[in-house]
Amino acid sequence: MKAVVREPAGAGRRHEHEFEPQFGLPEKLPEGERILWQGAPDWRAMALRVFHLRKLAVYFGVILALRAANALYDGGGALAAAKSVAIALPWCLLALALFAGLAWLSTRTTAYTLTDRRVVMRVGIVLSLTFNLPLRRLEGAGLRLGADGVGDIPLQLLRGERIAYLHLWPHARPWQLKQPEPMLRCVPEAEAVAQRLRDAWAACTGVAAVPAAAQAQASATPPTTHGHAQPALAGR
Repeated sequence: MKAVVREPAGAGRRHEHEFEPQFGLPEKLPEGERILWQGAPDWRAMALRVFHLRKLAVYFGVILALRAANALYDGGGALAAAKSVAIALPWCLLALALFAGLAWLSTRTTAYTLTDRRVVMRVGIVLSLTFNLPLRRLEGAGLRLGADGVGDIPLQLLRGERIAYLHLWPHARPWQLKQPEPMLRCVPEAEAVAQRLRDAWAACTGVAAVPAAAQAQASATPPTTHGHAQPALAGR
């Protein structure tokens, strides 16, 4: 799998991907190929699940509480405790704002495209990378679904096909380092998207895709704290 590298757009453009001949794609689709779905991550889900903004907020809250407790323990009183918290609070808020900004930028610069022949991932904040993943080169896919309907869809490449984990991150299945798996992150209405992927894969390969329920015990992705996991497609 090769990535198409695109330089950032120059000044004077209305947005950074205006050079694209077709939104989310490095070139126009061949005649006869059609887009089935296009989308991008939900930035709030990206902030909470990928950049762990809620956990960071709890961590900084604990740090601030410890600073206040330490000031009180030293006999400084409530005013000293408030001053101790006030010194660190702006830095904590700045860190949270930076992570939230990274989540927003990651979402704004990402476009996922599903056609009847491939999955295309345009990712990258500073430097755009476009990953072209033909459906025939996919061995399977998974679905990790949250209670809000937002979910992740990891794509399992055929053996021998490999994309560097750092090139994919954060659009990669977490901790899958030996055989990295591209992942459509925090996709709204992920179950419907996974169904479209399953149908497109079956139509392209001519192999029946096994429904999620039929393979749940054998090949489900390990569940996470924000949802449940199930395979989106697998050959029968």
